Amino acid sequence: MPVLDPSLPLDTLPQMLLDVGAIERNIAIKEAWTRRHGMVLAPHIKTTMTGEIVRRQLPGCWGVTVATTAQAAKAVEWGATRILIVNEVLFRGHLEQLRSMLEGSPELEIYALADSAAGVAAAAEVFRKADRPLKVLIDVGITGGRTGIRAAEEAGPLAALVSEAGGLLLAGVSAYEGVAPNARTEENLAAVDSHCRLARDIFESLEFEVEQPVFTVGGSAFQDRAAMFLPQGAVNVLRSGCYVVHDHGTYAGVSPVPGLEAAAVVRALVVSAPEPGRVILNAGKRELAYDAGLPVIVAHYRGGELLSGGERSAAILTKLFDHHAIVDGADGFAVGDVVDLGISHPCSVFDRWREVIAVAADGAEVWKPAF
Repeated sequence: MPVLDPSLPLDTLPQMLLDVGAIERNIAIKEAWTRRHGMVLAPHIKTTMTGEIVRRQLPGCWGVTVATTAQAAKAVEWGATRILIVNEVLFRGHLEQLRSMLEGSPELEIYALADSAAGVAAAAEVFRKADRPLKVLIDVGITGGRTGIRAAEEAGPLAALVSEAGGLLLAGVSAYEGVAPNARTEENLAAVDSHCRLARDIFESLEFEVEQPVFTVGGSAFQDRAAMFLPQGAVNVLRSGCYVVHDHGTYAGVSPVPGLEAAAVVRALVVSAPEPGRVILNAGKRELAYDAGLPVIVAHYRGGELLSGGERSAAILTKLFDHHAIVDGADGFAVGDVVDLGISHPCSVFDRWREVIAVAADGAEVWKPAF
């Protein structure tokens, strides 16, 4: 990630900063990669839930992916007309919301997942007499994983329930190739391949009720493996999310897409230097993602001048509190210095901020994530 201007007129620190140029380059790179691999893109916008980013993604996408009905409603507000909800929608109020959205927007398409008879029954109860059907994908999971059927023999009976229910259309199959830890070991790649192969086999065993059935895979770590198991006759939809801002940790180490740049940092202040080689920053768990590794220092400033940047500092964050971080190995750091922190796993940082500063060549502006 290019070093962002240390003299930005920020009202407060800490603050999350976005490099708009890097975001736009990432979007272009990902769209091109997806086309080359025979897929279309429906980015998982839960990563950022930021209208200014999603609107930049929409022109080159088949649709968008969301996790919840609330996110689906925001996606419509931002201009999306094809939405993939990668969960089984069970709550009656949420299903009624989806029905209302479809009936109010003739151009809108909504897909949701099913992995249980109870889920199909809940959706059918709301959509049975609907003017516009809900498109349903069979969700394929793994033993010990999250949602989804666990075996091929479960698919046929579940698909039959969808087909027999009024107001639902059997429209495809969904898988999630991020079933293994984000490391490219032989064991993990074998697990990913096995899962994608199972999902493809299930797709090829079913009869669908739409002209163009969907086969969709998601994730930013193993999409190259998923591309090896695409069925014929499907709209093959890739629903990666993290690529748009990438990161300085998990995905920097595992993504198969060359050229992506980390586009987000959290800028923080050194507020204490209580011991030799140790400083304290004024950003912690409330401001920083830490579920996939602690942040790293990617730039160090003093008095508005860059002291180091472009590569990770030898100083290491070792512990986070609510609003503070301990940094060890911080020789040469002083109270009042400013640092930019690179994040691992961007999905867990946007929801910590009501406002972020988007930095472009012609200035900066405030964007507001809709979490």
